[in-house]
Amino acid sequence: MTSPLLELRGVTGGYGAVDIIFGVSLEVREGSVTALIGGNGAGKTTLMLMLAGIVKVAAGTLRFSDIDVTHWPSHRRVDAGIVLVPEGRWVFPNLSVEANLRLGAITPRARASWRKSLDEIFALFPRLAERRHQAAGSLSGGEQQMLAIGRGLMARPKLLLLDEPTLGLAPVMVAHIFATIRRLNGGGLSIFVAEQDVRHVLGGADTAYVMESGKIAMSGTGAELVNDPRVKQTYLGL
Repeated sequence: MTSPLLELRGVTGGYGAVDIIFGVSLEVREGSVTALIGGNGAGKTTLMLMLAGIVKVAAGTLRFSDIDVTHWPSHRRVDAGIVLVPEGRWVFPNLSVEANLRLGAITPRARASWRKSLDEIFALFPRLAERRHQAAGSLSGGEQQMLAIGRGLMARPKLLLLDEPTLGLAPVMVAHIFATIRRLNGGGLSIFVAEQDVRHVLGGADTAYVMESGKIAMSGTGAELVNDPRVKQTYLGL
């Protein structure tokens, strides 16, 4: 079994004096796809923002590559290889596709190889290559999601955090995004994805966690959870 790339132990935190995450412990192993599922308001996005260094950890420890990064600022985490693709995409609408992508390579480590990274993104998403000079705001929702993922990949991540990557997308684009996740993982990239499309995400996850009210309620392999009676009833409507 591969070693943990990311380890959370008893992590608590939130916004100001209000905690949203309570005593969360989990692992993302090297080379894996790890899923985080749960309903609206469960705390998934807050946890992703905490991993990215945007929401502070009030208690507990967060280790990455066996280094304590609990109180590292977000820019230092990005340079170390923790990269978040946020919910809602958040592209720069007035900038071109290519300019958006180049902004992803802002850290010194990524900046050194931005041309190579750009070629790789255009090979992964040919539609972005076709629209490289278009304003990002003129793209469809699915194309903007490709752009957001591509921008994250430009940072040369060791761990890619995906927060609700298929939210609001048409079924054909949902399938394309999950195929992209499989392809990236097949190339060795470790991925931690928070997602409400439970059936799809568990089908491709090595390990999965269920979050309820800011706590981890269940965990197991993707196959175990997709067949669990409680998950079927609560999240799959079966």
